[in-house]
Amino acid sequence: MAGHSKWANIKHRKARQDASRGKVWTKVIREITVAAKDGPDPNDNPRLRLALEKANAANMPKDTIKRAIEKGSGTGETGELEEIVFEGYGPGGVAILVETMTDNRNRTVSDVRHAFSKYGGNLGTDGSVSYLFKKLGIIHLSKNLSEENLIEVVIESGAEDFSTEDDFYEVTTEANVFSNVLDVFKEKKIEYIDAQLTLRADTLVPLDNDMSEKVLNIMEYMDDLDDVQEVHTNAEFPENFEVKE
Repeated sequence: MAGHSKWANIKHRKARQDASRGKVWTKVIREITVAAKDGPDPNDNPRLRLALEKANAANMPKDTIKRAIEKGSGTGETGELEEIVFEGYGPGGVAILVETMTDNRNRTVSDVRHAFSKYGGNLGTDGSVSYLFKKLGIIHLSKNLSEENLIEVVIESGAEDFSTEDDFYEVTTEANVFSNVLDVFKEKKIEYIDAQLTLRADTLVPLDNDMSEKVLNIMEYMDDLDDVQEVHTNAEFPENFEVKE
């Protein structure tokens, strides 16, 4: 899990930086808008429920949240957002999968293609790397919580795995039991830092320090693009790899 853990820790650091700049609002508003297409009631729409939790964590105004829900569910001002997934290869031949939401397909295609070429990668065709990834639920918990108690709850909830990372505990679940695991945590009054359905590769490509730096450069550049929601890779970074701040 080293490759995933390293990127997860970097994402946590970036999330704090983005929050301080207010940048996180843009991505969360898009997530709410697209999620609301499946219905405006979070009780019947797990994806919207998670997006609203992100919005509340980012201290987003209620009026902003309401407008995003109305826009997505068709009860407010219109403005179509499209979900596009890009697949390709980064330095060292690692797979990179980029999830985007955009109101301008041409702009997003151009930005993502440029990012691949700028950092020594190449944009692939549909299906070229997506088969390597599996949808999972990922929950991050504070290290202030008792690890022993958490493990008991994780087992009870039906989650798949529990691991200790640099800044948090991580719980992994199958996608179809993700909501049930969250419900168990809520019932036990265990608050989590964040929770999401995401993609992870079953097989990782191990990298040395030099190649790790190159792959992280393209990952971070992609993640900073305005239309990009999530970036995934099957790269495995060395345990002793130090990320430059």
